[in-house]
Amino acid sequence: MAARKRCLPAANGAPDVPPPPARKQQIRAGGERHVAALILARGGSKGIQLKNIKTLAGVPLLNWVLRAAGDSGVFHSVWVSTDHDEIEKVAKSWGAKVHRRSPEVSRDSSTSLETIQEFVRQNPEVDVICNIQATSPCLHPFHVKEALEMITQQDYDSVFSVVRRHQFRWQEVKKESGELTKPLNLDPANRPRRQDWNGELCENGSIYFTTRERIMKDGLLQGGKVGYYEMLPEYSVDIDVDIDWPVAEQRVLRYGYFGRVTPEVVSLMFCNVSGCLTEGRIFLSVSGDEMVSINTRDTAGIRMLQKEEVEVMLLMSSEDPVTQKLVDQLSKRTGCKVLQVGEEPLNDLKVIVEQRKLEWKDVAYMGNDKADVNCLNLAGLSAVPGNAPTVAINAAKYTCHAAGGMGSVREFAEHILLQREKAKSKMEQDRIDCSKK
Repeated sequence: MAARKRCLPAANGAPDVPPPPARKQQIRAGGERHVAALILARGGSKGIQLKNIKTLAGVPLLNWVLRAAGDSGVFHSVWVSTDHDEIEKVAKSWGAKVHRRSPEVSRDSSTSLETIQEFVRQNPEVDVICNIQATSPCLHPFHVKEALEMITQQDYDSVFSVVRRHQFRWQEVKKESGELTKPLNLDPANRPRRQDWNGELCENGSIYFTTRERIMKDGLLQGGKVGYYEMLPEYSVDIDVDIDWPVAEQRVLRYGYFGRVTPEVVSLMFCNVSGCLTEGRIFLSVSGDEMVSINTRDTAGIRMLQKEEVEVMLLMSSEDPVTQKLVDQLSKRTGCKVLQVGEEPLNDLKVIVEQRKLEWKDVAYMGNDKADVNCLNLAGLSAVPGNAPTVAINAAKYTCHAAGGMGSVREFAEHILLQREKAKSKMEQDRIDCSKK
């Protein structure tokens, strides 16, 4: 799983030689250079409208890289550069600082370099910049750490991420000139087998580390002593147009970074009935009987979890006008214990978690409103239906596509089981790797 790190010749073609001691003058008097992450997120995306905050696998696209950057622990500051109010709001809700870019660098013709240069001019304390692409949602903290070490420990000026491709390339045919196509990286009479060819290194657009000096003095993202950081293909995901979105979503669900928690140990799930298992409405008959509608996809999702020995408890708010008869029916239909909780569900549920000798990282929680925020934040895995209010969406680790009562519980159940499958595969791979040592 380890990525390869290599050096490239200097930008001017000179031999790659160790830098002179004078380079150390970049370090501040305090002894440590300020390292900043900068995610460029302009509001005027042409391919996909407001792409940077569109929900991907339950999370706004921008927040996949914000989570990885924050959890890497290597940045003194994490920034989002934008010209759009909604993007700024999402960025701040996830703890990022905001560089409000000027109109001069917010045009369709503006380059990333121009925006980064403006950011560096406005933030003189920054010495090392990591430009992270918001459209690379499979970035993990270890990618960032290992690439930065090439700057801080090996004296590279610039480091960027690549992926190895085994693709034969041909020159484009210009029909109007009658030109014939010709190969660019192979001899057709001697086509190599994949296993006999190292392939080519292609930028995957995930991360670009560079120093203030290279940005401001040379006007380059890749200048001076340049190194590349090789990422595995499964982590090299980019999104440009609509057709990329569903493919990226499946890749992220399997290879994305979901935080520091260990979801494979989730053994207990709390789920709100109102707004999650049901659509939040109670029907009254002429005779005064109360009724709710429950989607069979959701009850099937609950059974899927129970089959994998995940206990599911249903929560009813003390504010809900539900009769004991209805509670009994819910318990009978789902096979779950139904608990009544107060205005702050955490006060009631922390006792249950302690009684079972669990930690909150071992718990999944599905809620749908402001009262659920504390539990959504604490739980190892948490989710809200797609129609939940913003305050709940911002606290959850996963936002379902489906609305409450329309299959969102089933969707979250599948997400939980997928994370368990991922964790088991990783544990198996770790055992194999250890046995080889």
